[in-house]
Amino acid sequence: MNIHEYQAKALLKSFGVSVSDGVPIMKPEEAEAAAKSLPGPVWVVKSQIHAGGRGKGRFKELGSDAAGGVRVVKSVEDVVKNASEMLGNTLVTKQTGPAGKQVNRLYIEDGADIARELYLSILVDRTVGQVAFVVSTEGGMDIEAVAEETPEKIINVAIDPIAGITETDVANLCDGLKLDGAAREDGQTLFPTLYRAFTETDMSLLEVNPLVVLGNGHLRVLDAKVSFDGNAEFRHPDLAELRDLSEEDAKEIEASKYDLAYIALDGDIGCMVNGAGLAMATMDIIKLYGASPANFLDVGGGATTEKVTAAFKIITSDPQVKGILVNIFGGIMRCDVIAEGVVTAVKEVGLQVPLVVRLEGTNVEKGKQIINQSGLNVIAADDLDDAARKIVKAVTG
Repeated sequence: MNIHEYQAKALLKSFGVSVSDGVPIMKPEEAEAAAKSLPGPVWVVKSQIHAGGRGKGRFKELGSDAAGGVRVVKSVEDVVKNASEMLGNTLVTKQTGPAGKQVNRLYIEDGADIARELYLSILVDRTVGQVAFVVSTEGGMDIEAVAEETPEKIINVAIDPIAGITETDVANLCDGLKLDGAAREDGQTLFPTLYRAFTETDMSLLEVNPLVVLGNGHLRVLDAKVSFDGNAEFRHPDLAELRDLSEEDAKEIEASKYDLAYIALDGDIGCMVNGAGLAMATMDIIKLYGASPANFLDVGGGATTEKVTAAFKIITSDPQVKGILVNIFGGIMRCDVIAEGVVTAVKEVGLQVPLVVRLEGTNVEKGKQIINQSGLNVIAADDLDDAARKIVKAVTG
C-alpha cells in the first residue's frame, strides 16, 4: 500500500523526525487559510499523487510553459492562484505514463532554506536478505541519472536484523553523506529513528529525496515516499485508513476484495493463471508470439468458484481486452473449480471476445467436461505454447 507525501511526513513526525510544517488541502478555497497558517515568506505547493517526478511533470490541461507539479511561491495570493490551477487537473510524469494522474490533493508546505540536497532510502535488499539504507550526496530530482551515470556515488549500508542499526552503521551513513557538525549530530538520531519507523510499521520502502542540510546546518526530511508491505497490513489497521482508493486502478481494488493477485497492464490479452511463476511465463510467451498481456492475475491455489468468477469478471471489465487466456496447471487448484467459475462468470456477463482455455492437472477431465458441456464458444488448447499461439491468432488474425 502506498500513501501520500503529507501522510508519510505525518507518520515520520510521530516518530520524532524533523519535517517542514504543512497543510493538506482538497479544495482551492482551502488554500488561503492553509498558507496563512504557515509562517512564510516562502511556500511550496505540492501535488499529491502516487508517482514520482512531480516537479518535472506537466499538466495535460495547461500550456507547455506552465509550471510542474511542485511550485515554490512567495505570496499567499500565489498559493491560491497555483492551487486553483493544479487541483483537478491531470499531472503527467515519467512514472505515471502518458495517461497521467488527476491531482485531487495538494500539500501547502512551509519553504526551507536549503544548503545541500541529499538522497536516502530504506528498502529490503533481496541480494543480502536484509533491510538496507541507500544514500547519496547527489540528492534531488535527478537521482535516477546518478544511479545510471555515476553509481559509485550511491552507497548501500545493510543492517543486521539481530543487531539492529549500530553506531558503526550510523557512522558509515554520515560518512557516505559527508555530514559534519550539527548535521552529523542530527544523523546520529535521525537514521536510527527512520530505521525504527521502517521496521515497526512494516514498510517495504521509505524514500527521502531530498534529505536536506538547512542553512543552519541541521537535517530535515523535505520529501517522503512510503510503501507498506501488503502481507503485514493486518497488523496495522490504523494505517489502512491512509489508503487513497482514487489513486488505485478500480480493477485492482475489486481484486483485493477477493484476495486476488491482480495487476493491470497495457496489453489486450487478459490472463487468468494459477501460480505467480506460471502467470509470468504465460505473459512472456504471449509477448513472444507478438501480443501483450492486459494483466497479471494469479487466482492462487485455494480459489473457490466465487473467486474465479470474480477474477473472470474483472478481466472482462477491462475495455482493452480483446481475448482471454485461461491457463491452469492444477495441483492444489482443481481444474473443475476453475471451469465452474469461468462458466458461471460467462453466463452472468456474457462473452464478447475469444476465450482459450488450457487445463492440466487435478480433476482435469472433469474440468474439460464442464467446459465442453457448457455450450460456451471456447477454444481448447493442449499446452501453454499451443494456448498462446491460439489466443494471439484469435486476437490479431
